[in-house]
Amino acid sequence: MSPALAQRPAQAPPSRTPVPAPRRRTRIFALPEARWAAAALALFLVALPLYLTGAPTWAWGPLFALAYAAGGWEPGRAGLQALRARTLDVDLLMIVAALGAAAIGQVMDGALLIVIFATSGALEAVATARTADSVRGLLDLAPATAARLRDDGGEETVPTGELAVGDTILVRPGERVGADGRVLDGAGEVDQATITGEPLPVAKGPGDEVFAGTLNGTGALRVKVERDPSDSVIARIVAMVEEASRTKAPTQLFIEKVEQRYAIGMVAATLALFVLPLALGAALQPTLLRAMTFMIVASPCAVVLATMPPLLSAIATAGRHGVLVKSAVVMERLGQVDAVALDKTGTLTEGTPHVTDIRPLPASGLSENELLRLAAAAEHASEHPLARAIVDAARIRGLDIPSADGFASAPGTGVTATVDGTAVAVGSPARPRGGHARPAAAVAAGLEAEGRTAVLVEVGGTPAGVLGIADRLRDGAAGTVSALTALSGTAPILVTGDNPRAAARLAAEVGITDVRAGLLPQDKVTAVQELEKAGRRVLVVGDGVNDAPALAAAHTGIAMGRAGSDLALETADAVVVRDELATVPAVVHLSRQARRLVVQNLVIAGTFITGLVVWDLAGHLPLPLGVAGHEGSTVIVGLNGLRLLADSAWRRAGSAPGAARTGGRKGRGPLLQGAEDGPR
Repeated sequence: MSPALAQRPAQAPPSRTPVPAPRRRTRIFALPEARWAAAALALFLVALPLYLTGAPTWAWGPLFALAYAAGGWEPGRAGLQALRARTLDVDLLMIVAALGAAAIGQVMDGALLIVIFATSGALEAVATARTADSVRGLLDLAPATAARLRDDGGEETVPTGELAVGDTILVRPGERVGADGRVLDGAGEVDQATITGEPLPVAKGPGDEVFAGTLNGTGALRVKVERDPSDSVIARIVAMVEEASRTKAPTQLFIEKVEQRYAIGMVAATLALFVLPLALGAALQPTLLRAMTFMIVASPCAVVLATMPPLLSAIATAGRHGVLVKSAVVMERLGQVDAVALDKTGTLTEGTPHVTDIRPLPASGLSENELLRLAAAAEHASEHPLARAIVDAARIRGLDIPSADGFASAPGTGVTATVDGTAVAVGSPARPRGGHARPAAAVAAGLEAEGRTAVLVEVGGTPAGVLGIADRLRDGAAGTVSALTALSGTAPILVTGDNPRAAARLAAEVGITDVRAGLLPQDKVTAVQELEKAGRRVLVVGDGVNDAPALAAAHTGIAMGRAGSDLALETADAVVVRDELATVPAVVHLSRQARRLVVQNLVIAGTFITGLVVWDLAGHLPLPLGVAGHEGSTVIVGLNGLRLLADSAWRRAGSAPGAARTGGRKGRGPLLQGAEDGPR
């Protein structure tokens, strides 16, 4: 057997399954917004049947009044504070509208408005709290303690917060690295997907850098601490997410911008219509009636409904098709994007290695199935991702995997075992050391040139064949890139922590020319900020902890939901629940449909309001007719906005020019290299 696959004493492989970090989730009812909204809703639900069944006013009136108070006092206070700052806040407008409805006898309508508004505020508070929980929970990836080596050769367990630059720590197999540093001694394979997004563990040896929170596989490492724990990469990810969340510009729905000016104008016009005639000697009652009629027909109910029904309908439709859009603000922003940044592993690819090639050497006399069967038997006891890929490939082919004896694993090299009485070794390709090794080296070089990770199989000390392993491109990835290019007007960029060669090969497959590889989380943020400074509105699509800062910094962020980290899912503005990449351009197009309906509704509402106001000012508009016209415009606008609830709206979004097609190519996508270019 080649020296590259030298045995080491047998050892049980450590589990590579990360220990889940304790979740520190804020309870919903720990938030005052949620408690007040729940109280308002409960009171409203108790009062509603009494009101509808004609119960006396004393039975339902106090309940509605309490609902007004419970749901309205906090936004009312916020609105008054904004008014003191000379801003007519939407919170205050909603409270005034609800009180106005109660003043003209529409008590139930006003209470419903209060409940809806309070519930919306509570949902926003919950979403904000959950994001903060996930950011704090990220710190749990780093271990609480580390084994620090003393100068006398002894060992002591200390909190990681007490580690100082220059300390030496011992990281055993299966443990998380306690601090950012550099390997002094030892060899192992470290899963650093939380930092770089690389799909496979990376071989580490003396001189290599390791990061706090990453998981050591086989082999023990002595690491010299090079950064203070408060300045580790994982701590900086937390800081970047929090900073991006704080500095992202406050978002207003388009209608809120309109309402500021419109509401001020309406209030001023109503007062003028009441005060000026009185100053000129007009009678009080007809003047008050005309001013009341004007206030009713000019009130922004239809204008408010112009925005929310289309956006909420679009959210519901996207949700039915596997995309969770977290708010109406997000749905509006999705349609504004004009640049896209895509992560590689877990976003464009599945993030899991698969066997792509089985190349038995002619001299071995083995078939593909026989070579795979022996390799799977040797790897069966290993927890390495490449080993799982080999065993899974054998099971998919229905092969009987025999038991193996004498299993041994060498970090960065491979495994050895005895299968059916024959020594089998599986690991990194050996370099030519004789005529018998050259064919295997040639096959391995060919696979690596195609973007595969080559794995050599030796039987009885002689090369028997080579397996090619790679990550798998998601179905529809190329179509999605093409669709996003058409929607944004520019080709997406690829931002990944993976190695440049793997990134370049994937980019060539899907049609991306701007490739930025080997990026740490802060580098991804820098790439997004560069586009933002150039005036672009950037959509970031990612899935991992290392993508979270870029998701937070972007104009809009979308996370892949099935395998996405908690932090990415909470930080992102939208989540692709079923990991169907083609839904990303579809939801962008759906957002643009919703924006077009918003414009239509504003035109309809403006036409009705203008007509009724002119009638009231130029002639005599009866109050009942003014109410009917006002309510009619509200109904029309509301129904028009609900058109996006139909499944045909999603079909149009998916079939629009530039939208990705999901049904064209059958089966799995191409397989691309996703592993570090180096030994196993």
